[in-house]
Amino acid sequence: MSKVIIVGAGGVGGVVAHKCAQLSETFTEIVLASRTIAKCNKIAADVKELQGREIRTEAIDADDVAATTAFLEKEKPDLLINVALPYQDLVLMDACLAAGVDYLDTANYEPPETPKFEYKWQWAYRERYEQAKRMALLGSGFDPGVTNVFCAYAQKHLFDEIHTIDILDANAGDHGYPFATNFNPEINIREITQNGRYWEKGEWKEVEPMSVKQVYDFPVVGPQDAYLLYHEEMESLCENIKGLQRIRFWMTFSEKYLTHLRVLENVGMTNHETIDFQGQQIAPLEFLRAVLPDPASLGPRTKGKTCIGCDIVGVKDGEPKRVFIYNSCDHQECYKEVRSQAISYTTGVPAMIGASLILDGLWRKDGVWNMEQLDPDPFMERLNQYGLPWEVIEMPVDAEASDVFY
Repeated sequence: MSKVIIVGAGGVGGVVAHKCAQLSETFTEIVLASRTIAKCNKIAADVKELQGREIRTEAIDADDVAATTAFLEKEKPDLLINVALPYQDLVLMDACLAAGVDYLDTANYEPPETPKFEYKWQWAYRERYEQAKRMALLGSGFDPGVTNVFCAYAQKHLFDEIHTIDILDANAGDHGYPFATNFNPEINIREITQNGRYWEKGEWKEVEPMSVKQVYDFPVVGPQDAYLLYHEEMESLCENIKGLQRIRFWMTFSEKYLTHLRVLENVGMTNHETIDFQGQQIAPLEFLRAVLPDPASLGPRTKGKTCIGCDIVGVKDGEPKRVFIYNSCDHQECYKEVRSQAISYTTGVPAMIGASLILDGLWRKDGVWNMEQLDPDPFMERLNQYGLPWEVIEMPVDAEASDVFY
C-alpha cells in the first residue's frame, strides 16, 4: 500500500499521473497537487477516462514551506514526486524533510534570478536526509535520468573503462507552430541561451551559446544539427563514472527554431531580469512564456519521433569499443496512451519508474542520490516494460571524428 503525491500539473505531471495510475499495485493512492486546481482536475478526468482510475486533486502553494509541510503531514504520503518548476525544488525538499516524506524530482534546482544549473544546493541536503532516514532521488527524468542510467549500465555491463560520453537529444517532431517550446518555455530558453559547457580531464570548459555544432546521424530520425549545451547530468556523471576523460551534451534544433530565437534575443524577450512596464515589474522571459503555446497543448498536433541516447567510447577486454544506447519515441503513440507529446512522456515515464523502484524497495536508501549511483538493472528492465524500450548498437571507433567538434 503506497500513497504518492505528484506536485505539478503541466505536461509532465499529466504523464506521471497516467503512468502511476497504470500500476495500481504499487501506487494504491494518487494525489495530484498544484497551484492551479483546474489543471489538476483536467488531468484527473483524463486519467479516469483512459486508465479507469480515480485520483484526488488538491491546490497547494509549492513556494510555501510551512503550508506544504502541513499538507504533507495531513496527507502522510510515502513519496512526493516533484514535477513542478525547478525553482521549487528546495522548498519541497525542506517540506519533505520536515514531514518525514521521501522525495523525487526530474530537474535540479536553479535560482529564479540566475540561470545557473548546479547540484550544489541539493547535494547540501545529503547529511540531513541521511540523518532523517529519508531518501531524495534527483533527476529521475530522461536527461537527466535515463541518460545517467544508460551510462551506469554501460559502466556495469559493456565496458571495462569509459573514456568519453556524448549525450545526444534529438526531437524530430513537428507541432506546426512557427515557434513553440516542447517543455516550459522559460526553462527551455534559459537553458539554451547560457554558455555551453563541457567537462574534460578534470575541468569545465565554456563556449559561447550555440556556437559549437555537429551533424549527428541518429538511429530512427537520421542526420540532425546538434548543438553543444550545458546540462546538469554531466555534473554528477563526471564524478561517478570511473576513468571518464570527457563528457558533453548535445541537443538538436531546426534552423527555423533558431531564427525565431535570435529575433527574440535581439529584441530582449529572452531576458530573465525584471523591467518596469507601465508601473508593473515584469521579466520579458516570463511574459514570453505566457504568450507562447502551452507545451501541454502540443500533444494532439505533434508528429514525428524523438531519439535520445548516449554515445560512449571506452575499452572492453583490452580493445577499443563504442556504443550508442538510446530510446526513440513516437509523439502520436504517446498521445494515444496518455494525451501527451513525447517530450513530456520521456520525462514522466522515468519519474514513475524511479518512484516505483523506491516504493518497491529496490532503490530505497537514506540520503540524496543521483540516478547513476543506484543499480541500473531494474530501471533498465522497467524502461522496456513501461513504454521506453531501449537499444544498444555498436558504433565504429573513430578517434578523429569524436574529437573534431571544438
